[in-house]
Amino acid sequence: MVGVSILVRPATPADTRRVVEIYVDSWNAGFTGLMPPIEADAGRIQRWATDLASDRTSWWVAEADGTIAGLVGVGPSRDPLDPQLGELDTIAVDPAHWRTGLGTTLMHTALDALATYRQAILWTLANYPQAQRFYESTGWYADGTTRADGHQVMFRHDLRA
Repeated sequence: MVGVSILVRPATPADTRRVVEIYVDSWNAGFTGLMPPIEADAGRIQRWATDLASDRTSWWVAEADGTIAGLVGVGPSRDPLDPQLGELDTIAVDPAHWRTGLGTTLMHTALDALATYRQAILWTLANYPQAQRFYESTGWYADGTTRADGHQVMFRHDLRA
């Protein structure tokens, strides 16, 4: 992957199929043993098409040498519902592009977009050290908040420090 050209651009509904492929592949590779596998079924494709067309969340895709290889979305916090608090909705990278810098590039895009907020949150699985190390390496910290009977943990990022 050395010398790969990465372009980050706003996502469009035309990106839906590739976004769903990346989301599903990343989920299934990353959550093995933690969550049941998922499929790129018609319902998931429709939900992503709706999300990518919505104004609630801002979405970007990262292209590696012209092929979409990752995505990220941010918006106002949903849990807790707080329009003054930003939220990293989703970040996912095609497993073939893990540890190439593409995720970090997408995270920087997300943090730049979240800069209008004082603070941002994200939710991740409680027993998922790979993701937690990545979040910590980009300035996020676990704040001790949990949901789903402790299966998910909240991370925060102070954006105006």
